[in-house]
Amino acid sequence: MTDLHDNISTFGSPPTATDAVRRTSSSDLSVRPRQMARAEIRSENWDRRSERWGCLMTAAQAGDSHAYEQLLRELDAWLRRYYARRLPSPAADDARQDALLAIHAKRHTYAPSRPFGAWMTAIARYKWIDRVRDASRFAALPLDDEIPIEDHGRAAISAAVMDNLLGRLKPAQASVIRLVKLNGLSIARASGATGQSKALVKINIHRGLKKLAALVSGT
Repeated sequence: MTDLHDNISTFGSPPTATDAVRRTSSSDLSVRPRQMARAEIRSENWDRRSERWGCLMTAAQAGDSHAYEQLLRELDAWLRRYYARRLPSPAADDARQDALLAIHAKRHTYAPSRPFGAWMTAIARYKWIDRVRDASRFAALPLDDEIPIEDHGRAAISAAVMDNLLGRLKPAQASVIRLVKLNGLSIARASGATGQSKALVKINIHRGLKKLAALVSGT
């Protein structure tokens, strides 16, 4: 009996259910640090890129044309990828050009004390929303022989993108955004059409547009 007791003491007690759960939980939790590390790397890379672009823009504002050309080349490549994930090919190319033109037109408004990445992505988001909003209006035009087939096709595709995105919102949010932001109705008329109070219409528009911005940015 003494030998048996000594052997059990040497090798330890048999594993319990609690021990198994503890080991499983530890294994699952080990995945989270890796995911967090990848997210931190992406964030760090974006911060470095934003800082570099900010330096190039600051130099461009001071008259350095070579820095400005380099900045536009890098922004062009980034915007190409950005819109390719959010719009059909023809519309993505148009949005990219619109964003580059807006960045050029507003370059004097950039303050070196601000993160360039946030300043630039705000422009990119606005241009995306403008492109989808315009496409939705064009898609509502009646078909006739004077409308070029290419333009109509582009509008239809972009309108489908907008429908898909609005479909990811709550119905109450999507309906008032369509009425007010796309069709130009007043808050009062949207309230009457949907049965929502004026205050609720405003809240749903605000929350819906915030969600759309998140979908655009991929967050």
